[in-house]
Amino acid sequence: MKSTGIVRPVDELGRIVLPMELRKTFSIEKKDSLEIYVDNNSIILKKYQPSCIFCTSSDDISDFKGKNLCNKCVLDINRIK
Repeated sequence: MKSTGIVRPVDELGRIVLPMELRKTFSIEKKDSLEIYVDNNSIILKKYQPSCIFCTSSDDISDFKGKNLCNKCVLDINRIK
């Protein structure tokens, strides 16, 4: 894991501010969601990319009853009917 040398305090509500340089580098915009992972003693933040529950593709994702489906899988499901 590469250190950035940046240190940020946690505020009284448990929040931290991601520096602008990191947000630009990882194309993180206002209102973007981040996934939180734990690996041993590390907390890892990753920009959330919704993916299809069947094939894990991130292309052409639609929400159906709270589940993410790609258009290809929707077409495949429609062929089964």
